[in-house]
Amino acid sequence: MSFTPLADRMRPREIGQFVGQSALLGTGGVLSRLIGMKSIHSMILWGPPGTGKTTLAGLLAKATDRPLEILSAVDAGVRDIRQLVQRGRGLFPPVLFVDEIHRFNKAQQDALLPAVEHGTVTLIGATTENPSFEVNQALLSRCQVYVLESLSSDDLMQVLERALREDAWLRERKVSLLESQSLIRLSGGDARRLLNLLEVVVQTNGSLGPGASLAISDQMVETAAKHMSIRYDRQGDLHYDLISALIKSVRGGDPNAAVYYLARMISGGEDLMFIARRLIILASEDIGHAQPMALMMAVSASDAVHKVGYPESRIILAQLVTYLACCPKSNSSYMAIEEALRCVGETGDLEVPLALRNAPTRLMKELGYGQDYLYSHLGAGNFAAQEFLPHSISGKRFFQPGNNAREHEMRERLKSWWDQHYGYGQ
Repeated sequence: MSFTPLADRMRPREIGQFVGQSALLGTGGVLSRLIGMKSIHSMILWGPPGTGKTTLAGLLAKATDRPLEILSAVDAGVRDIRQLVQRGRGLFPPVLFVDEIHRFNKAQQDALLPAVEHGTVTLIGATTENPSFEVNQALLSRCQVYVLESLSSDDLMQVLERALREDAWLRERKVSLLESQSLIRLSGGDARRLLNLLEVVVQTNGSLGPGASLAISDQMVETAAKHMSIRYDRQGDLHYDLISALIKSVRGGDPNAAVYYLARMISGGEDLMFIARRLIILASEDIGHAQPMALMMAVSASDAVHKVGYPESRIILAQLVTYLACCPKSNSSYMAIEEALRCVGETGDLEVPLALRNAPTRLMKELGYGQDYLYSHLGAGNFAAQEFLPHSISGKRFFQPGNNAREHEMRERLKSWWDQHYGYGQ
């Protein structure tokens, strides 16, 4: 029998039923104050799925006695926006809720701008993506951004208890919770996912006779959850959050966290070559001379991932991230190129010293190209002291060896060569 999903049936109809977001809706919260004054302004609600963005928009319109108009950014065009704005011209301007507002293109957002500017509508946009990247600045400047957080375990437990208490379909089946840990854990702070998972568990364990009851265990939940997709968007914020967490865990020397975030990305269907490329960059940027083999390992692993493919490549990437996390760290090469680029930006195209210039023609030789160049291998220890930098930045020091065994050797070698010029021994 077809019926409305449990998550929709349990959508709060009154502000008092709304769970979570206490910073916004608790005592003294900004949205609580607006509701108390029956006055709202244009806003963007930014947060993960299942945190109540759509529900909250409807409740704000209801609490302030405003009509509610709904557009989906997936299928609404500029014409739809203009028609809705035209209808909204009246004594009580409507609340216009735009779901997934980050999917609006520039033309669609521009069509909304005059109506928001003049108060023809009060815009409430919902997005899971960072609005500073996805919403144009003209529209963003006319809206207040409110951040919604993933629901806590206590919040999710309130959602579960209300569903068991109030939903007729669950009461008819006498559903109770023998255990709730897996439901809470697998929902990932998402109330919609929580209720969807609960519904699947009941449906897949629902061959009950008259008068029977169903006590839900963690094992039932985990069996049902195997067929539910993990929340992951390869183009969204979570994609960037997880790769950032992976890189920072490796940089910070934590192989356990690194392999966990790797597992999150693999489970979500991330492009494994994307992960491999980022680890190649990390091997040079964050490890560098402290362990030169790291870059070779990263390049080799990337090639292996390309050749082998999934699922075996997960092992290769796990070996790589744990190895890189355990390597000594140095960003000396990264800092050197950044400082050199800054210097180039400030000083422009300085003349290359004549001694270092190539002299393939007689004229160039007559002009002094290559003159006074000292061939290093003819010097003691294959070193001949001479100035290589342009005159105006002579003695400039870009590279500073890091504090690790290998770069200590480099520092000592540079000291023996260039201490009188660059002060590497200091």
